[in-house]
Amino acid sequence: MGRLRWAFIGLLFFVACDNTLDQKKDGLHVVCTTGMIGDLVANIAGDRASVVSLMGPGVDPHYYKATQGDLAKLSTADIIFYNGLFLEGKMEGIFEKMARTKTVVAVSRNLSEDRLRKPPGFQGEHDPHVWFDVDLWAQTIDMAVEILSKADPLGKDVFLKNGVRYKRELMDLHAWAKAEIQKIPQQQRVLITAHDAFGYFGLAYGIEVRGLQGISTVAEYGVNDVSQLVQYIVDKKVKAIFVESSVPERSINAVREGCKARGWDVKVGGTLYSDAMGATGSGADTYIGMVRSNVNAIVKGLQ
Repeated sequence: MGRLRWAFIGLLFFVACDNTLDQKKDGLHVVCTTGMIGDLVANIAGDRASVVSLMGPGVDPHYYKATQGDLAKLSTADIIFYNGLFLEGKMEGIFEKMARTKTVVAVSRNLSEDRLRKPPGFQGEHDPHVWFDVDLWAQTIDMAVEILSKADPLGKDVFLKNGVRYKRELMDLHAWAKAEIQKIPQQQRVLITAHDAFGYFGLAYGIEVRGLQGISTVAEYGVNDVSQLVQYIVDKKVKAIFVESSVPERSINAVREGCKARGWDVKVGGTLYSDAMGATGSGADTYIGMVRSNVNAIVKGLQ
């Protein structure tokens, strides 16, 4: 009888230890909206959290509506990270409601307003595409480290260490991007894209940027918008214009056809990753890979 009693106690101890290990292995459950945010959080959290991004390759966050599956993921998350600045405009109400019962954080919330663009025609709001200035994006790391550390105090040292490492990698990327853009002759540093997503990129790396649509792809473009951009390209003799992976090609194709009609055969310089990262294996399936892919395409197309 005594042996059975001790065997039973040992079994209970084993099960308890096993559950503890499972909990530790599972760690935090974090849900992010975009791939860029998911990649940032995953780099900081390491193996202390499972990180899920709702919006995959080629998905336009301006239009995105949460599915029932998304709502299920959000409801079970320990932490929700989103971009803010109305990037995910159709999900703002969901975040407001969920913030009453769980940690819901806009990664842009602590960015200095002095660094934020406020373009005309965007209803007085700030440009949400802050990840295109790598130095500015790196400033979201400290906030992410803080939020993760509050949720998992035992992981604080890991988060701090990973945050320092990742920030160093982004600063190297920022310097590289600056040097690469300088390889384009000054008069040829004009970036034409489907919508005005690259404003921060232009300010950070010294290149003029024009988009057919406004800050949000929800805004429609018209014949007059196409005509004005075509005239600008022809006057400037812009060598290449660029497609965006998350925006239908028809808008840029309309611009190219307009240029041809006016005697300027502008080429399509390639596809840029604007509001979403690339698919697995594309080389743009991480934030750093995304930036490198964009810079390489821009330099090759405009040199």
